[in-house]
Amino acid sequence: MNILVRLPNWLGDLVMSSAFVGALHKAYPDARIDVITKKGIDDIARLIPNVQNVFPFSKHTDKGIRGAYYFGKQLRANNYDLFFSLPDSTSASIMGLGTKSKKRIGYNKEVRKLFLTDSYKKPKGLHRAEEYVKLLELHTKQSFDTEVKLNTPTEDPAAGLPIEYIAVNFNSEAQSRRMPIDKAQSILQSLLQKTDLSIVLIGGPDDANHVNAILKDIDSDRVKSVAGKTSLVELINILANAEVVLTTDSGPAHLANSLGTHTIVLFGAGDESNTAPYNAVNKTIIRAKDIECAPCLSNTCKLGTPICLTQIEETLIVNTIKTVCKS
Repeated sequence: MNILVRLPNWLGDLVMSSAFVGALHKAYPDARIDVITKKGIDDIARLIPNVQNVFPFSKHTDKGIRGAYYFGKQLRANNYDLFFSLPDSTSASIMGLGTKSKKRIGYNKEVRKLFLTDSYKKPKGLHRAEEYVKLLELHTKQSFDTEVKLNTPTEDPAAGLPIEYIAVNFNSEAQSRRMPIDKAQSILQSLLQKTDLSIVLIGGPDDANHVNAILKDIDSDRVKSVAGKTSLVELINILANAEVVLTTDSGPAHLANSLGTHTIVLFGAGDESNTAPYNAVNKTIIRAKDIECAPCLSNTCKLGTPICLTQIEETLIVNTIKTVCKS
């Protein structure tokens, strides 16, 4: 049997979809599982266990509904028996139509039902990883465990890192989830004063300016920035080898959690019951108390500065890190 899965577009959602692929392998242990993913995060998809082939898709190259259809059409020769659409978009279901897979399966949001052979009502109140697995359960009428997991790359981590360190991510694509500069500086100063830990600040190319602004008033040889200087594979190795990861609600939180590194997530605008890193055994959620507008789920804070983040106590962060590093 040949199976094709259209994976989600966002990094965190892509990581959580590894639970679906794991369940899919249990449902069809002899099947070949191929995936379609957004170009730029395809290296992450290659780390999902049981994936054979990864087909990167670019909205800039294959534009609109027509581009999605013709991208799927290019894969017809693989003769897929099943196509699963994890994104809820119409274009994802049309991509499946282009493949001429015998069965095309997904949730019936918007007009997708017209392009799917088997569609189901999306359940409410589930974690995102459980939503993905539930789609398979509805189709197969079986139950599966939900486990979010990535393989660790075989390449060595980026050079020049301390032997033992905490990886820190203050970034997010959403302004409401990005740690303000002065608060980030205050957290770093507390870590430097109250622990002996080395600190490695991470981030992508778009995060480098934010990280550099944070470091402007931080003078310590125990702090190193690799923001904008690593590939995704190098970043994963940095997260996998860290003593602990301190991060905002963002893609790196899901990466670290899926690799087995204890992940401390500073939550504000997001809803942890739906989008927090899934694996509970190596996860700690920290949220400020008594913030009436949180979680707002908005990508932009209506107050300008997200007080749901600025009011998280540094002492709580430091004590949590100390506890995790001792365990």
